[in-house]
Amino acid sequence: MRVLLLGANGYLGRFVADRLLADPAVHLTALGRGDDADVRFDLANGSPGALTRFLDAVHPGVVINCAGATRGGARDLTRHNTVAVATVCEAMRRSTSSARLVQLGCAAEYGPSQPGSSTAEDAVPRPGGPYGVSKLAASELVLGSGLDAIVLRVFSPVGPGTPAGSPLGRLAEAMRRAMQSGDGELKLSGLGVQRDFVDVRDVARAVHAASLSAAQGVVNIGTGRAVKLRDAAAVLARVAGYGGALHELDAQPARHSGLISPRTEQNPMEHIGSPAPYPDGCGSWQQADVRTARDRLGWRPRINLEESLADIWMEAACRI
Repeated sequence: MRVLLLGANGYLGRFVADRLLADPAVHLTALGRGDDADVRFDLANGSPGALTRFLDAVHPGVVINCAGATRGGARDLTRHNTVAVATVCEAMRRSTSSARLVQLGCAAEYGPSQPGSSTAEDAVPRPGGPYGVSKLAASELVLGSGLDAIVLRVFSPVGPGTPAGSPLGRLAEAMRRAMQSGDGELKLSGLGVQRDFVDVRDVARAVHAASLSAAQGVVNIGTGRAVKLRDAAAVLARVAGYGGALHELDAQPARHSGLISPRTEQNPMEHIGSPAPYPDGCGSWQQADVRTARDRLGWRPRINLEESLADIWMEAACRI
């Protein structure tokens, strides 16, 4: 099976590439902006015609799109998440390859949900920020393209390679600094937020399954279990061997825009969070209904959160 992977150098794309390369039946070609891509192409600025010519030359059976941006203003997010997908869809419609499209969406497309509920694929999307809006627009383009296509709405990916600037990545870095300096406590805020954390390697397995499946439409990829960031912090402390105390503060003023405020002489403790520590526009709660992934893809998550956090910690501990 010939597979064209877009965004192979990104957080999710690297693990998808590893998973596909382990399948001897897959012939993988990576397309991206980096020098190590098999073919260099900028989806946000390239023309559909140029991509169509490449598709006709390579003739893939499956196109997997892991490309996109998670940070930036509305204009940049629209270019990299929506315009880029419009280019992919138009190129595939023009191509003679008749390839299947696997698009990686995200849970931010849904927006806030009722605490205690599980979000199913038929929920009405109400994204709470420009990132979710840009990804939802991309999903709608895919679903309305007439292509053989599936959108995997990935909830909160964790595990090895977790970006240092992500909430759990920043939490691990704060803990590393505390251990390095001998701080006996961490003061944290905004830890009441609950998210459905799914290991990035399980996400890669889901992408692989989707590439082989005939399933179309939207499929949630998560664990079906929301976890408080407070509980994740406690697990991370345990796997890190951090013996200090974790104290939760009241919500910090809105001026704190990041997950960790700078250390100061007046207050040398770490402050994790703000009133909305997850900048995904999804409020205090998000949990996936994953029955569709089980029934249509034969997929279930395998890796527990403790293992994912241990891998995050291992990478954080190696930083100087």
